[in-house]
Amino acid sequence: MVRISHWKAWALSAILLLVWMTSGCGRGNEYVEPPPPKVTIAQPLEQEVIDYLEFTGTTRAFEEAEVRARVSGFLESMHFTPGAVVEQGDLLFIIDPREYEAQVHAAEAEVESAKAQLQRARIELDRAQRLFEQKAGAEAEVVKWRGERDVAKAAVARAKARLERARLDLSYTKVTAPITGRVSRNYVDLGNLVGESEPTLLTTVTRYDPMYVYFNLNERDLLKVLAMYREETKENNVDPATESERKAEIPLFLGLATEEGYPHRGTYDFGESSVDPGTGTLQLRGVFPNPGPRPVLVPGLFTRLRMPIEERANALLVTERAIGADQSGRYLLAVNSEDVVEKRLIRMGQLVDGLRVIEEGLRPGEWVVVNGLQRARPGAKVAPERIDMSSLTASALKAAAEAEKEKTAAAEREEKKDN
Repeated sequence: MVRISHWKAWALSAILLLVWMTSGCGRGNEYVEPPPPKVTIAQPLEQEVIDYLEFTGTTRAFEEAEVRARVSGFLESMHFTPGAVVEQGDLLFIIDPREYEAQVHAAEAEVESAKAQLQRARIELDRAQRLFEQKAGAEAEVVKWRGERDVAKAAVARAKARLERARLDLSYTKVTAPITGRVSRNYVDLGNLVGESEPTLLTTVTRYDPMYVYFNLNERDLLKVLAMYREETKENNVDPATESERKAEIPLFLGLATEEGYPHRGTYDFGESSVDPGTGTLQLRGVFPNPGPRPVLVPGLFTRLRMPIEERANALLVTERAIGADQSGRYLLAVNSEDVVEKRLIRMGQLVDGLRVIEEGLRPGEWVVVNGLQRARPGAKVAPERIDMSSLTASALKAAAEAEKEKTAAAEREEKKDN
């Protein structure tokens, strides 16, 4: 009886285990739909924007002059500090002047000698003229001394010209700044012979204020600008004769490699008369104020430039984090009224305060996924959380980061105070 009871207990346990396993497997095969993924959505920001053309440019000095030795001689002294600002006419170098001073003295003596010869010829001509009138002299004497007088006049003029040349050469021994600007280093040391076979380069003077910036406009943008200009001229009845005066009205904005945005403002100054057929571009030039003893712009810098060409109202802007890319191109994920994701192929425009202008593919008032782009799939439902697109601008994000930083710093100060 004991054995039978043990066998019955074992059988009962096996049956209960089988029933439990069967019921558990049945519940595991039931499909439970996962909740829709959470995403953050925002409506595109609508505001007025200015369309710009963007370029890469190169700075070039407004004026640059080479200072060369115009006469030969030994370099005697230098009268400037390399890198300093000099005014036009300031003394820079002195070339040994003694040889040229002697030439001036010799030329002055030649002038005096020629004047004496002229005076003698005049006296002799007057005497011969009186004798001829008194029938006491020959006409040949009058002719002779008239010729001598004319030769002496020419000799005086030639001697004066030599004197002027000698004085000019003497003045060239004092080398002065041809323009106002920043002077470079001396390229020739004192004591060296300069200007012997050619005008020796001594230094350079560069004017930094204002500063030129050269850049190229491609053919496509050029045709666009010309079409817009013709339309503007037609609408505003602008006289084409005043075109040269209108160039000062076109602003330019410049930024350097280490700067954010375009903090420097200048104006369009000049454009070439024809497109370069080799590059298909038209060279343009802008001019920018560059004041101060240590100006921001120096010649030879690569710069970022932009030129405003059109104002547009009600442009649509979204954050760049909402923009995806695949083989079909750039796209946005929009969420309709039923919280279903829809794909929108777009054409992008310029960047404005961290938001990208959407030229095509998006309608005003649509909700766009701005966070959780990887979790949203076209045709699937999502659980959206709505925010304002203006909170995603670069200036707003920067202000929020600074506020959070200040909050953390204040908390740390309070913690130190409590300790």
